[in-house]
Amino acid sequence: MKKRFLQFTLITPLLILLLTFVSSSFWWLIVPYLLIISMGFYDLYQTKHSLWRNYPVLGRFRWVLEELRPPIRQYFIESDIDGVPFNRQTRGLVYRRSKKEMSTIPFGTKVDVYKAGYEWIGHSLKAINAETLEQNPRVLIGEKSCSQPYLASVLNISAMSFGALSSNAILALGQGAKIGNFALNTGEGGLSHYHLESEADLIWQIGTGYFGCRTLQGTFCNNTFKEKALLPNVKMIEIKLSQGAKPGHGGILPADKNTVEIAQVRGVEVHTQVDSPPRHSAFNSYEELLHFIENLRELSGGKPVGFKLAIGQKEEFIELCQTMHELNIQPDFITVDGGEGGTGAAPVEYTNSVGMPLREALVFVVDTLVGFELKEDIKVIASGRIIDGMDIVKAMAVGADLCASARGMMFALGCIQALQCHKNKCPTGIATQDKSLAKALVVEDKKQRIANFHEETLKSFVEIYASAGLSHPNELNRTHIFYRVDQTDYKRYDELFVPLEKGALLKKPYPKAYEHYMKKV
Repeated sequence: MKKRFLQFTLITPLLILLLTFVSSSFWWLIVPYLLIISMGFYDLYQTKHSLWRNYPVLGRFRWVLEELRPPIRQYFIESDIDGVPFNRQTRGLVYRRSKKEMSTIPFGTKVDVYKAGYEWIGHSLKAINAETLEQNPRVLIGEKSCSQPYLASVLNISAMSFGALSSNAILALGQGAKIGNFALNTGEGGLSHYHLESEADLIWQIGTGYFGCRTLQGTFCNNTFKEKALLPNVKMIEIKLSQGAKPGHGGILPADKNTVEIAQVRGVEVHTQVDSPPRHSAFNSYEELLHFIENLRELSGGKPVGFKLAIGQKEEFIELCQTMHELNIQPDFITVDGGEGGTGAAPVEYTNSVGMPLREALVFVVDTLVGFELKEDIKVIASGRIIDGMDIVKAMAVGADLCASARGMMFALGCIQALQCHKNKCPTGIATQDKSLAKALVVEDKKQRIANFHEETLKSFVEIYASAGLSHPNELNRTHIFYRVDQTDYKRYDELFVPLEKGALLKKPYPKAYEHYMKKV
């Protein structure tokens, strides 16, 4: 597009000159030409809008359409709350918070509060002034078993790999996390120099391909892992068992995307297709997984180690928890990824139909941990469509200790939901390895937007639980959230999801909801 613009700047004056030679009445064309050229060169060199840098002048038409879309859609097409995967109201909220603009709305809610699925929090007549509370609440992970526990923010950046995202996107995310004092998950693509350059707190994710800590044969390598895990930037290690968008499906890195730079980061042969298997080769049983966790904790110098999974067959997680209890070996944290989680590319069937949604998965994981008397030592991280303060409130009311957001952070970077992530043609330079597109994402501008979004979202989160009369997020529980069942009935979360008593799965009779699964264990 940039080349075409430059061609336009050279060819158009010649055409105008030719037309003026034919008839002097065409001289006025020089005025709009100069305006377009001036606008185009401004777009090429400004640093605020990635889309304009990649698509000078034409990129502005999206902005015009965005400005015109509210009245057009409101009366003729759809409302601001009907768009998918994320509606315009949600995207607009992130954009405004990332710029620290006004995020209030006028004239009342557009949500149908009598429609099944509507949720709200019960406020209190004894509400607390949120300004008197901690604005960046934190959670200590690994206190029991680690010599280097990590004090984490309750909102961090979820796993997104270098390779899926551009180098500039990784730099902006990392530097924004550094400004806001929260953590960035590297994703399974490996620990790149872009992650380290940002000096952010990092959660190093280890996937089934063991990128960055693998042998030439693709198996896990203790030595390369230890070398990187001891780096001061690395605060926690996350073993990826599965992810919400495509659980049980191995990833594929096509040969044409396996550049020299990415091959070096991942420790693979350049310009070859690299397949990530659907399961790990470093362990073959729950007992071996737990010993693997112990090994990583020791190799990393006593840093917190946990795993990420999407819930599938319940009896498998129950058996894993039973093994934890019997061996007295636990992870320091468990990241629960909902089936609605995002990814750069996944088969439609996996995206739509595989993996338990986040709310039900969180309830099951938390209750199972409580039932085996494990919850006090294991922190639970919620991941899957976490965007605003109320999303965090609902996750923590169910039992999560902290949350992670991926697509929310992408919107803060300037993502316009163009849905081109899997084509290497992201128009805003975020989800692409095309350097000409990635160059449009200006790190110095976007890093502050990431920090702003984190700060403003946590501010909203604190205000919400303060309105319920709570002074700390660990006071949230299932009695605080209400769920509309149908037009005339609603229930509290503790009525929909009755909490298990501590140790309820260690003796018979088992809770009715678990009887069927405990027979299989």
